[in-house]
Amino acid sequence: MSFSAFSKEFTSNACTSVENPFITKYLPHADGDAVRAYLYGLYLCQCKEEFDAASAAKLLGITLDRLKEIFSFWEECDLVHVLSRDPLYVEYLPVSSAVGKPKPLRPEKYAEFNRELYKQLQKAGRDLRPYEMQRILEFLENNQMEPQAFLLVSEYCMKKDGEKLTASHMLNKAAKLCREQKFTYEQVERELADFNVHERELGKIFTLLGIDRKPQEQDYDFFAKWAGAGMETGAVYACAETLKHGSLSTLDSLVGELREREIVTETEARDYLAQREERTKIVYKVAKRLGIKVQNPRPYSEEYAEKWLERGYDGESLTLLAGLGLKLGYGFPELDSLLDRLYAEGVVDGDGVRAYCAARDADLRLLQKIQSHCGVLRKTQSALDMIAAWRSWNFSEAMILEAAKRSANAAAALPYMNKLLSEWKRAGVSSPEFIPERTAPAEKRDYRSEAAIAADERGERERYYSALREKAAAGAERARKTAEKDEDFRKAEAEVRKGEIELAKAEVFSPEARGKVEEKLTRARAARAAALEKLHLTESDFLPVYRCKKCSDTGFLPDGRMCGCYPKRGT
Repeated sequence: MSFSAFSKEFTSNACTSVENPFITKYLPHADGDAVRAYLYGLYLCQCKEEFDAASAAKLLGITLDRLKEIFSFWEECDLVHVLSRDPLYVEYLPVSSAVGKPKPLRPEKYAEFNRELYKQLQKAGRDLRPYEMQRILEFLENNQMEPQAFLLVSEYCMKKDGEKLTASHMLNKAAKLCREQKFTYEQVERELADFNVHERELGKIFTLLGIDRKPQEQDYDFFAKWAGAGMETGAVYACAETLKHGSLSTLDSLVGELREREIVTETEARDYLAQREERTKIVYKVAKRLGIKVQNPRPYSEEYAEKWLERGYDGESLTLLAGLGLKLGYGFPELDSLLDRLYAEGVVDGDGVRAYCAARDADLRLLQKIQSHCGVLRKTQSALDMIAAWRSWNFSEAMILEAAKRSANAAAALPYMNKLLSEWKRAGVSSPEFIPERTAPAEKRDYRSEAAIAADERGERERYYSALREKAAAGAERARKTAEKDEDFRKAEAEVRKGEIELAKAEVFSPEARGKVEEKLTRARAARAAALEKLHLTESDFLPVYRCKKCSDTGFLPDGRMCGCYPKRGT
């Protein structure tokens, strides 16, 4: 062993020499994979690292068998000597005139095959390069497939690929048939005949899905999968018609959905798909009425729509109930609970649902009137049920609203109303003028605790100041909108904003340009002031004008104390 060696860094920066005879004599007769493998192996000869054949094949993007096949080819050319095939170990030989002459296959052996293949290529308007023809002949030399059988493969590939035909596709298809032990003309003809039948079926599926290309070899795997699962071709057609557009993967998902339900015939498939489409439409309609965006309708269809339709609810009824659900803030689970309740009560047909929705809408309108006396109340099923109960006690709206007036200051308005109405029911009171004095408004204060009274007072105070701030902000907003209608102001305002950003950048990144930026910003501000003067506005008009200058209509002074501007009761 020598006392010195190249470092790893030296080796990585060195050059790999390729003799010119290799380029002139051998490279034109070899395909790209063979050239890449030869050059990379030549490079590895001068590397010290361990690098086996499997790693080299993976890096080159080819199989180990293909790498062995390539070096067998170079061995026939006398450029390498294969010392071991398993594991692969190759010794590179010098390229010279004495050795290394390519060893072409005997032309007379494949003369008839070449004539037939060229006829096919001329008919298809295609051509193959010399190295591609060489690879095909090498394949025939090294495999058991009959030349006539390979011609069937080439004809099949030409019909399928058209202008995209390559020798690699023909060789891959032929190699696959060889792995399946199909070598003879009869065996290959029978195999490709099956493909041709499926090609017509796949062509129809492609048309139904709007796919504008010819079926590829991997597409047949989908068809084989469906057929192996017992799916009738008509059932697959029905799925494609339902989708109208998409890929074979999308179609495979829908076919899989049918297989989960053990639906394999065309009749069963069309019935199921029609019901599925109806359920999907129901889901989207209900979701739209509820104000919900649905990405995948299938879970909603299976969990909710299927059950609703089986119980006899139609699309119109479900849409009406969804509209009611929107007013109550419902989602699909809440609407489902409502439908469970209606179903238990026997409300299923369209007339019953319409009557229920009309009654609930009337209850909601009455709830809005109650809110005008008692403040904001939650629109809940419980609140509507309470109103329905009051109506069932034969109370008129006038009596219910009278109870609302007397519950205006109660911490829980609806429970207090319920107490009053139940008392009136027991007393047989049916008209406001007959209400006994003992239920006068003064008595209802007893139902609020001190904490509730304090909370109500805080709420009133907050609403008071919130209204003042909104009024002040509205005045500033009106002035801003008036100014923005003027084109001169809009341009000047845009220049000011742009200049302020440029000034901030200049202060950090380019202080030397700050003077020019400030000058430009000053001109923009002057233009904005001129535009405002023309509109009889000033900069201060864009600021809210608060009633109280001390607390800015917040109710609290800067030191945290309450401001004295809040009006006392009775003022």
